[in-house]
Amino acid sequence: MTTVLAIDQGTSGTKAVVVDGSGKVRSLIERSLRPEYLPGGGVEQDPEELLDSVLTTAESAACDAGIPVDVVTLTNQGETVLAWDPDTGKPLSKAIVWQDRRAEGICQSRKDSADMVAQRTGLVLDPYFSAPKMTWLRENVTNVGIITTSDAWLLYRLTGEIVTDVSTASRSLVTRLDDVDWDPELLDLFRLGNETLPRIVANDEVVGETSILGGSIPVGGLVVDQQAALLAENCLAEGDAKCTFGTGAFLLVNGGTSAHRSSAGLSSSAAWRVEGETTYCFDGQVYTAASAVRWLQQLGLIGSAAELDTVAATDSRGVLSVPALAGLAAPWWRPDARAVLTGMTLSTGAAEIVLAVLEGLAAQVADLADLVARDLGAPIRRLRVDGGLTRSRVLMQAVADLTQTEVEVYPSAHATPLGAVALARKSVNAELSLADAVVKWEPATTYTPLWSSERALEHRDRWTRAVEASLHVEGNK
Repeated sequence: MTTVLAIDQGTSGTKAVVVDGSGKVRSLIERSLRPEYLPGGGVEQDPEELLDSVLTTAESAACDAGIPVDVVTLTNQGETVLAWDPDTGKPLSKAIVWQDRRAEGICQSRKDSADMVAQRTGLVLDPYFSAPKMTWLRENVTNVGIITTSDAWLLYRLTGEIVTDVSTASRSLVTRLDDVDWDPELLDLFRLGNETLPRIVANDEVVGETSILGGSIPVGGLVVDQQAALLAENCLAEGDAKCTFGTGAFLLVNGGTSAHRSSAGLSSSAAWRVEGETTYCFDGQVYTAASAVRWLQQLGLIGSAAELDTVAATDSRGVLSVPALAGLAAPWWRPDARAVLTGMTLSTGAAEIVLAVLEGLAAQVADLADLVARDLGAPIRRLRVDGGLTRSRVLMQAVADLTQTEVEVYPSAHATPLGAVALARKSVNAELSLADAVVKWEPATTYTPLWSSERALEHRDRWTRAVEASLHVEGNK
C-alpha cells in the first residue's frame, strides 16, 4: 500500500504528515510561521523561511514515521506570489501573501474589464487573487527573474520542475475557467504577457522526483489548500459543502463538472482535475477568522483561542460585531470595509464582545451559505467543517444556528494534507478511484440548530444592518 508524505505549506505554518496505506497518520510535524503585516495593507513572508519550514518538517516527519515514503505531495496557500531566479532558485522578493491588498489600485485601473475577467475566469477582479499581486511586484519591486505562485517556486526547489496545478492556476485571474489554461489576453491585461509561466498539471499527475529524503521519490497529487480540504471531507458530489476555519474562513461547495459562473458574487474555480475530467467549485471567503481571534488576544480579552468558550457570554445582550478587520469578501468585495462593534452599553464586557465576534464570523458563513444556495438552486444539505476554530463549541453552534444547517466536524485538524494524500495516491495508482483514495472518516461532533428559523432570521437582519455601517465608516473609499 502507498505511503504518502504530504506537506501543507500554509499562511500561519507548515505541517508535514506521513500517512500509511491504511490511512493511519504515522507522524506529524508542524512549524509555526507568522506573516509580517505592513502599513497600507501589505502582508509578506520570508520565502527562505517558507522553504526551510518545508524541508525541516518533511525530514522530521519522514524520520519519525520510520517507514519508507512512496510519494511526496504538496499543498499551498493558493494566491501567494514571489519573484525568483529560475537559474539559481533564489528568491528576488518577499512572498506577497494572499491577504495583501497593495494591488488594489491595479484592479481599480482595470475595473472596466471586470465583467470580461469574471466571464473568462469565474473570479472577481480583486487583489486577493494572484495576477494583480504579480503585476504589483513587477511595478514596485523587481523587473528580473520570474514571478509565480509560491507552490511553483517550492516545487522547483524540490524537483527542478516549474509547474503549478490546475486548482492553483485557476485562482490567478489569468486562466480561463472552461479549460483552465493561461489566457493571452488576460495576461496582457495585467502586463504579464512576456512572463515565463509554469506548466499547468493535473491533480493526479506525477510531476517529478525529489531527493529531500535522501533517495529519489516521485512528487505528485499537487493541490491548493482549500480544494484539498474539500476532497478530504469527502465532498465528491455536486452540492457537498465544507468550511475551513483557519486564518480566514473558506466555504467551498462542489459545483460538478460544468464550469458554471456564480450569479451571487462567489468565486468559481477548478476543484481538481482527475482522470482527465475537471470538477469545479464555488467558494466564498471570510478574510479574518483565526486572525480575528488573535486580535481579541491582542486586546487582552482572551488569553488564547482555547479560552473562547469559557470567556464568551451565553447571550451577547444586543452586541453585534462585523469582524471585517481586513475588509469584506463575497458578496461585497469591499477591502475598504471596517470592523464594527455595535449595541454596547456601560455593562458590556469582554464576554459579550467575544460572543459577538464569534457570532459575527458565523453570520458571514451563513451569508456565504445563502449565496451557495442561490447558485445551486437549493440550500446546502449539511456543512462539513475543519480547522483549529472548530474546537470552539460556541462558534460551531453559532454556525449551525445561523445557517440553520447540520454541521459535521471533521475529526482531524489536518484536512488539507489529508486531501493531498488522496491525490498523491491517485498519482501513483491510476486504477484507484478517487472515492477509495480519500482517507475514511466519521464526524467528531455534529451540531444541529438550536435556534428557531425566526430567531436566526431576526439576528441576521440586525447583523446585515451592521454590515451597512461597516461599509460606510468614514475613511472608506
